[in-house]
Parts: sequence; structure tokens; C-alpha cells
Amino acid sequence: MLVHPQFDPIALTLGPLSVRWYGLMYLLAFILFMLLGRVHARRRPELGWNGPQIDDLLLYGVLGVVIGGRLGEVLFFQPGYYFTHPLEIPAIWKGGMSFHGGFLGVLVAMWLYGRRHGKGFWQITDFIAPLVPTGLAAGRIGNFINGELWGRPADPDLPWAMVFPWVDSLPRHPSQLYQALGEGLLLFVILWLFAARPRPPRAVSGAFLLGYGVLRFAAEFFRTPDPGIFGTLSLGLSTAQWLCVPMILAGAWLLAAPRQSA
Repeated sequence: MLVHPQFDPIALTLGPLSVRWYGLMYLLAFILFMLLGRVHARRRPELGWNGPQIDDLLLYGVLGVVIGGRLGEVLFFQPGYYFTHPLEIPAIWKGGMSFHGGFLGVLVAMWLYGRRHGKGFWQITDFIAPLVPTGLAAGRIGNFINGELWGRPADPDLPWAMVFPWVDSLPRHPSQLYQALGEGLLLFVILWLFAARPRPPRAVSGAFLLGYGVLRFAAEFFRTPDPGIFGTLSLGLSTAQWLCVPMILAGAWLLAAPRQSA
């Protein structure tokens, strides 16, 4: 049975400035977005993207991820805590970013980018969909380093069952790593291959929604559920699982529905 290494969340200190692993994982995610975006633009030149456009797109995306992700954590998962501790809302360096909030933030940011630069919304989302999962993997590794979002109790005979000593002495699923492998690397491989060939408008976006929704829904069975606004609904599902349901339905519809030009 493994024990969590209890990493120091601070990667390095530069005078009065502390650089945290969680922030470095976000930086890695943004770098991967730029690099993979250029590779994707070169292999699919007919999509009409270049390096400067991708850099500008990243700026919009960063704002959407950070603002939406934090607001999603505040509104969807811990409204009671943050409404009584409002000064902690900007403290993103401590962790606490909601994917679903960040996803909505990115959608708004992409719509604004399209309005300003004359690109269709689905044209943008179809391009960025295969670039997102590696960033999700980096974020989950950051969660693991921070020792947050630990898993549910596991069978002690499970070879990779892990004790998180600050929680209790029970062996648990390292669900952060499950999500890094599933929603991160596996989803990246699926979308990267799917987007390598011409697809109907909105199909790549639909594949992302369906793939992420299904993989996140499954991962929640191994992760300690977060408190949230949907946590008390029936069927024993977590807030994150309820938030995945519309993603799965929308993704399936986008893949199945007849499509015209984006």
C-alpha cells in the first residue's frame, strides 16, 4: 500500500515570491496548448489558423479558465464557504478551480474572440477541442501534488491504493491520477486522432463534450464527492456527475445531428 509523498506545494522561492507547483502545472498547460496548436494548424492548414492567432486565442482562454474556473468553484461547489470568506475567492494559488466553471468561462471567451476576429464559434471550438485534454492532465497532476481531491476508500489489496495521511489511515484511490490518465491522456489521444481528418462542423466539439462527460462521470465513482449545489439530488450522483449529464447529452446530439457549415 502506498503513501502519498506529501510534496511541498511550493516548487521554488525567488526572494519574496513563492512559485507553486499548481501554478507551474497551469503554465505547462498553456505551453502545451501553444505547441500542440501549432502542430494541429500545420497538419490541418485548411482550418485557417496560424501562430499569432493561436497565441491570441490562448490569452482569451486563460482569462476564461481562471475567471470561470474560480467562479465555478465558488458557485457550484463551495458557495457557503466562500460567501462567508469572500476575501479568499481570488486566492487561486491555493487551488480550488472547477472544470465545469472553467469550461463555461472558455465558451464565453471563445465567443468574444470570434466576435472580435470574425471566426465562427464552432470553428473555434472544433480547433481547440483536441488541445485541451493535456492541460486537464497537467491540472490533475497539480491536484495530486497539492494532495487535494483524494479518492474514495479502496480495497487494501489494490496495488496502487494510497493513504493520504492528513485525511485518515484508509487506503484510497488516487483519483487525481485516474483523471489525469482518463480525461487527460486518453481523451487527448482520442481527440487528436479524431481531429486529424476532416470532420463535419461541430463534430470535434461534440466528441470532446461526450468524451469528457463520460470519463469524468466514471471517475467520480472513485473520487470523494465534492460538496455542491447538486449534491443532495437523487440517484446518489455527485454534483460533478450532474454537471456532466448535459455535456454528455449535448455531445451526443452534436455528433448525431445533421450539420451545415459552421
